Amino acid sequence: MKNIIVGLFTLLIIGLMVFTFNQGRAFNGGEQAKVIKDFGDSVTLTYTKDTPKEKDDRAKEAEALNSLKEKAGNIGSFKVSKEYKQKCASCHGANGAGVQNGRTLMGTRLFGQTSDEIYKKLDDYKSGRTENMIMRGLLIRLSKEDLRRFADEIADFPVRQKAMK
Repeated sequence: MKNIIVGLFTLLIIGLMVFTFNQGRAFNGGEQAKVIKDFGDSVTLTYTKDTPKEKDDRAKEAEALNSLKEKAGNIGSFKVSKEYKQKCASCHGANGAGVQNGRTLMGTRLFGQTSDEIYKKLDDYKSGRTENMIMRGLLIRLSKEDLRRFADEIADFPVRQKAMK
């Protein structure tokens, strides 16, 4: 019974393909292409260069908000790399503390761990030895050198914080 239904659908699809082909090859021009060509011959198009318009209030507010979002990763803390902000800061905090405004973020506290500890954990997440789909998804395409660079940067956080004081 399944084979009969599949055969009927196959014949229906082939029939529709033949019908479309005979009607002027839809999506390949056909009669519609001739109509558009006729419009092009009878209408002259003029090009006017738009002068830049002054930004409205919404655009100015959006620009200011984007500027604040960019700075948010480093306010009240030390400078971190763009990669850390993109991959790590949303869960572990801008400074790796794992706590923001008195509430715990999704990620654990990274601040104060050694480079080797962090590297081992990152490698475990990437290889799947430690199960965490979010971490594995973030790390799957990174090389060992990238993992080492992240580990070194995160381990350097306490030094950076002391330098700010």
